[in-house]
Amino acid sequence: MISIIIPVLNEASNISKLLTHLTTFSSEKNIAQIILVDGGSVDGTQDLIRSFSEKSTYDISLVASEKGRAKQMNSGARKATGEILYFLHADSFPPNNFDTFILSEVKKGNPAGCFKMKFDSTHWWLRLASWLTKFSWRACRGGDQSQFITKTLFDEIGGYDESFIIYEDNILINELYERKKFVVIQEWLSSSARLYREHGVWTLQFHFWTIYVKRWLGADADQLFAYYLKNIKKQPAPQILRNSTSISSEKPLAPQEVFADE
Repeated sequence: MISIIIPVLNEASNISKLLTHLTTFSSEKNIAQIILVDGGSVDGTQDLIRSFSEKSTYDISLVASEKGRAKQMNSGARKATGEILYFLHADSFPPNNFDTFILSEVKKGNPAGCFKMKFDSTHWWLRLASWLTKFSWRACRGGDQSQFITKTLFDEIGGYDESFIIYEDNILINELYERKKFVVIQEWLSSSARLYREHGVWTLQFHFWTIYVKRWLGADADQLFAYYLKNIKKQPAPQILRNSTSISSEKPLAPQEVFADE
């Protein structure tokens, strides 16, 4: 069975829609649980999750965690009872019967992978980025495509690297590619382009590509986060990062997450 793990932080505008989608387009017999890991929402996200859970026949639980997607997803994984973990961003909607597709791939001997992804945007660049995600190239991978992985393999790898506040998805994906244990399911997942709408496609794309290159050149987790804060969040880096950062860098995203949202 599959344990769906969703890190959330202030997703009140979206979470009920996502839960409705997941419970409508999957079979309850395939889903061990849906675990929502909250990093400290203050917009009513938690209340909406509890309300939905009370009305649903699915096993839906809310888990509190320290903020940070890697920490939140690892917290969810520790609570999971399914043999397969399915990590999903709160603004990504997997295809109908996603559970059947995942189970089929695992039965074929593919212990990890994702779906190809399309943005909810008609911008030509984002449409191109979406199209590229159907290929198996590592550069076309990103967390917005979602991630399924057997619990055995996830534990073997050691889960998500919590030193990465951003780019955590790609660290795990890189490990899976090194092991040659990754498959792209040729079904479309839909993901929000809200960060592109907020910052502008080309501005955000520039920063994502810069981040990708910086990581390739050896930037560490703190350097990536400092770049992200300065150039995307427009916030000063915490003192501990300013003291340790010599080069800037953020979340190396793939040609697709390079046009995804954070």
